[in-house]
Amino acid sequence: MLARMLMSLINKLHVIEKLAESRPIRRAAQITAYAFTRAQIAGRDATQRALRSDTLRQVREETGRVPGDLGEMGTRVKRVGETFVKEVKQGWRDGSRQIKK
Repeated sequence: MLARMLMSLINKLHVIEKLAESRPIRRAAQITAYAFTRAQIAGRDATQRALRSDTLRQVREETGRVPGDLGEMGTRVKRVGETFVKEVKQGWRDGSRQIKK
């Protein structure tokens, strides 16, 4: 019964127009658009940082080479790990600076 009443209200054009013109609905739409835009910008920035990443470049280089022995392979993995940790720390510092602003 309640669902039927709601459906009949939603299907009336003038009710929808009144709701769309109301301040709470307009504000909700503005906030949604703002959040969506900020998420797009953050995603684009993260993608660009990942593509410029030393870790990604190093992984590409290391996978192109064939290791001579197990010790050499361990050294390569260690180097990639160290680069990754360094970039995570740098990202953490950058994020902290942005939050402080």
